Parts: sequence; structure tokens; C-alpha cells
Amino acid sequence: MKNLTFIILLFLSINVFSQKSDEYLKFIKQLKENTTTDTKDKTVLNLLNDFYEQALQSDKGELNPDITQRIKKLYEDKNTKNLQILNMFLTYQEHINQTAAAGKHPDSNFQVNLMTDLESEVKNIYGTVPVIVEIFKAEALNSNGQTKESAEIISKSLIKFPDSIPLKVYQYLDTKDEKIKEDLIKNHSNHWMIQQFGIK
Repeated sequence: MKNLTFIILLFLSINVFSQKSDEYLKFIKQLKENTTTDTKDKTVLNLLNDFYEQALQSDKGELNPDITQRIKKLYEDKNTKNLQILNMFLTYQEHINQTAAAGKHPDSNFQVNLMTDLESEVKNIYGTVPVIVEIFKAEALNSNGQTKESAEIISKSLIKFPDSIPLKVYQYLDTKDEKIKEDLIKNHSNHWMIQQFGIK
């Protein structure tokens, strides 16, 4: 966890991420340092998929304690592969949590830049992009006022992940499509996002 603490402190020490500045590029370089890339090692990819299933797809939207333990083990193991992906993913989470805790809005430019870089990194290593990365990128774009680009990602992602409840929710909120609404109410009425957005 020492490595993660360093990353968070590094993140908090950098003030402006609005553009892909030298500071931002240096920050991304730091996230990628001291890690080995291995296209065959799916440990981090599986973790992201499980994170999605528990935090976004499940009705309760809560992480099981095992996720925290798995993350801790990955940072403790000096042989962990593809740690840069987890570093970028957790930095995104930390940014959202820190700004929310401080009552501030996240830096949407930073969010878009980071999710674009994460998407590229995970695709280069695994040849695929997990649904959670697609969702977070769509959220970042929407937060940055890029609603058209966000909607495009959601539509394309639903083709690859047709059972994704969060993607259906976001598409409904964008399009107000009654068929999507009926599906959400009939099949997923207990899901935390349906309740949060008052879809009924």
C-alpha cells in the first residue's frame, strides 16, 4: 500500500491538470513507472471486472471486503504485473472521492485525460476495454460538457455489454426511451441507480 499512498500524495501535490501539461504527462509517467507489463497476466483486468460487478452492476452497489484485500495484496507483491492500470484506475477513484469529500467538483479535464489514457493503456495490454472503464469515460465526458461524445460511448458500449444496467440507465437518461425505462423498471427496479435517479 506504500506505493498507492505515494501515488495519492503525488496526485494531491499537483494542482493543475486542465490540459495535458508537462505536469500531467510527468504524473502519468510516474503512475507507469516500476511496473512490468504482461499481456497474459489478467489479474488486474479481472479485478476491474469484479469491481464493476460489485460496485456498479449489483443492486446494492457496494464493494465486498475482498476487493480491498486483493488490491492490498497486489501492491504488496513486487511481482505484480500491469500495476499501471490499477494505479490509473485508483487515481481516478481517489480524485472523485477527495473532491466530493471537500465539497468540490472534480476536475473534468483531468478526468477525461486520465480515462482516455487508461482506456488506451488497458486496450494496448489486453486488447479489450472493461465496461467499467467505458462507463467512467462516459461519465467524465459528460461531466466535461461533452455530452454527444458521452452518448456515443454509451451506445457503442451497450452493443458490447447489452446487460449492463448502468449503461442502460445512462442511455435512458439521455434518450428518455420508454422501452429502456420499461426494461429497467420491470427487471432491475431494486438497482441502486434506478432508485438514485428516481426511474419509475
